Amino acid sequence: MPDPSPVFGRETSSRPSRASLRTAVVWDVLKDALDRRVKATGKDSLDVLDTGGGSGNFAVPVARLGHRVTVVDPSPNALFALERRAAEAEVADRVTGVQGDVRGLFDVVEREQYDVVLCHGVLEYVDDPAEGVRNAVAALRAGGSLSLLAAGLGGAVLARALAGHFTEARHALTDPDGRWGAGDPVPRRFTAEQLAELTAEAGLEIGAVHGVRVFADLVPGVLVDTEPGAAEALLKLEAAAAELPSFHAIATQLHVLGEKRA
Repeated sequence: MPDPSPVFGRETSSRPSRASLRTAVVWDVLKDALDRRVKATGKDSLDVLDTGGGSGNFAVPVARLGHRVTVVDPSPNALFALERRAAEAEVADRVTGVQGDVRGLFDVVEREQYDVVLCHGVLEYVDDPAEGVRNAVAALRAGGSLSLLAAGLGGAVLARALAGHFTEARHALTDPDGRWGAGDPVPRRFTAEQLAELTAEAGLEIGAVHGVRVFADLVPGVLVDTEPGAAEALLKLEAAAAELPSFHAIATQLHVLGEKRA
């Protein structure tokens, strides 16, 4: 079976893509979690749920590893793109798209039927993030793993400040939802402590917290695209900083990996 990692930055070409720089940390953590669940369950193929999985940026590579993936997303257009992408990757038999959302998750899927649940880029947009996490955890079998990815507050503050929007940066710091103003396209952002609290309250043992896109969104694209070796060096820097708590406060996104208590 082909290795899905080129999708996330382990390309056979000499230089990682800009997209891979933003996703490589999450993919590496997720792949390790999948491998551990395979060993723990003794199953060759896991049941994976991707809430808000859209067009399959993670679902299709996971399916290419041999796992069965159900994607729940409210957008018919995204699900159509998912179907096309899965067919092109020759994994259509292992990817199922269902229209729905994390709030009404159990209208479309069953409880406690999944070994791994992905909840990436969802909590920013739901009315009740705690409910979203509880539903994601309730979909897991005992011992299953949750991969949670959400927008980080510190990264947004830093980005606005570096762009010269100092008032907006300060506003984001004091806003309950971490928004920098009325024009902010992201409804809600989180600190690492807030995400850890949400997952712990939902019954997860937190295995790891990672900062994602600590530097990738701040480095000028022209430098990465033209300087020899810059992309590879940046990829290694992102991986090295991801687990260090001191860098979580400035990450554009935060990733939490947790395990459901038996």
